[in-house]
Amino acid sequence: MQEQRSVRLSRLLLPSFRLISLAVIISLSCAVRLVQSQGQKPEQEPDLILHHGKIVTVDPNFSIAEAVATSDERFTAIGSNEAILKLAGSRTQKLDLKGRTVIPGLMDNHLHSAGGGPGVDLSRTRTMQEVLNAIAARVKQSKPGDLVVTNSDWHEAQLKEQRLPLRRDLDAISPNNPVIVVRGGHEYILNSAALQKWNINKDTPAIPGGRMSRYPDSELNGELLDTARSLVTLPERPKLSREEQLRQRREEYRKLNAAGLTTVRHPGAPVEEYRLVEELKQRGLLTLRVNHLIRLQGNERERTAAIVQSWGVSPNEGDHWLRIGGIKVVADGGFEGAWMRKPYNEPYGEGGTYYGLRLIPEEDFITTVREINRSGWRLATHAVGDQALDMVLHAYEAANRDQSIVDKHWVIEHAFFSAPDQYPRIKQLGIFLSLQDHLYVAGPSLKKYLGEERANHTTPVRTYLNADIPVSGGSDSPVIPYPPLWVMYHFITRDTISGGVFGPEERISREDALRMLTINNARLMLEEKEKGSLEPGKLADLVILSDDILTCPEERIRSMDVLLTMVGGNVVYQKSGFFGAGED
Repeated sequence: MQEQRSVRLSRLLLPSFRLISLAVIISLSCAVRLVQSQGQKPEQEPDLILHHGKIVTVDPNFSIAEAVATSDERFTAIGSNEAILKLAGSRTQKLDLKGRTVIPGLMDNHLHSAGGGPGVDLSRTRTMQEVLNAIAARVKQSKPGDLVVTNSDWHEAQLKEQRLPLRRDLDAISPNNPVIVVRGGHEYILNSAALQKWNINKDTPAIPGGRMSRYPDSELNGELLDTARSLVTLPERPKLSREEQLRQRREEYRKLNAAGLTTVRHPGAPVEEYRLVEELKQRGLLTLRVNHLIRLQGNERERTAAIVQSWGVSPNEGDHWLRIGGIKVVADGGFEGAWMRKPYNEPYGEGGTYYGLRLIPEEDFITTVREINRSGWRLATHAVGDQALDMVLHAYEAANRDQSIVDKHWVIEHAFFSAPDQYPRIKQLGIFLSLQDHLYVAGPSLKKYLGEERANHTTPVRTYLNADIPVSGGSDSPVIPYPPLWVMYHFITRDTISGGVFGPEERISREDALRMLTINNARLMLEEKEKGSLEPGKLADLVILSDDILTCPEERIRSMDVLLTMVGGNVVYQKSGFFGAGED
């Protein structure tokens, strides 16, 4: 039994969560008064009432209420201040929202991690010189010949120059130490010493599904895409004890709670990661609900059934704290490797011959997809380009002919680029689209790779909604920063960090954006009866915001404060100073 499930507000911030100090609990108790309701049995009394707020329910009518009551881990009543306050009993605690806005707990449909980790941190760099300075500082601290690796939490579009640091840039600051710049989940950039370390040169044979980019003079520029990265072996991270792993994961989840996240979907981690989260759940230490997809290498078609069986888990196993959400496979590359119907632009297009990267032969992919369906599993496929989307639809249709997938909520992850002829096929199969705000960071790069027209229609959310295709929202962190309010801001405005507005015709309303990160994500995970809106009987997951997200200036959406995050009736994050609270 989760220790969080029946904790009242005065006990929400338990020592095991280390959220606030005893002094904070005392000050919060002063702010939250106990009241008596005549003639009401204790077992019928709400544990907590939040009142005098703007309660954005995201129910089917998108109703707005004034107050909400919770008991144990669920919402019990929602309505006017008068009606809900009448339910209060001797044990009920009340919190006056003073007009603040409450929304359902936010969800991220595609979050690998919160970012960070070992390696040179490039996340705060804004110019090429800052990138090179950060790497040079690590080289200076290293022994001659030691390998220097960056973390992946950055993108070249955040830089003033809006370009990658390539081999010759890196050689200037590290002629002797091998350097690997990790960018996102699909790309490495090596200096000359690193290329030499792994015996990579301009005569190295191409690897199917990979790319070794070149300068105009045909020399390697150090960029290795997708399967070409297999030529390099990154150093193993220091081994952590089980307790250290658990502590690290708890700390990561608290960061996500502070951003207003109450559920995340981990898209394709190994089964060992699932077991780690499972142990947190068993210890009663989860502060975040997790939907976990397990990654399958699609080229293992002859061993698919055996590999899946070796995991020792069943489709959809788990509960509302932790659930297996399906299997993930990958069809094509990322920003710079989306498999497209039309070639990339010059000079990246190499004379109009570069169409991106297909990471698995179509025959192997179809065989794998059909086997996954026969095994009773649900599938989510990474597909960025429109040509990749064609291959995925062919495979899903083949699986559907074996046995229907229509009501199983099969998923396509990302769907940056698509075509009108694909929309009826997507809808007919009942496919859900798992969309993220990559354009918010990478807009200028996508414009360079694919031209203004295609960049403007990257992740065309308005088009998908108009086609009546189910969509949900997330970040793809750490490739893109995880704050969910940033995700909403981008989908509402189509604004980007460094390139202005892309494709304003694809903007969506605030209501639609809020649905994408709440109830639509719950539907994606087949859990819409349990969460995703503020309705009686659903899990008491909510967020209190500093501003009215439905009426505030657009710019304020990405900068407003999360004041409090609640999961299952428990406060898992509280901003310093909110109603007298101290540091979280």
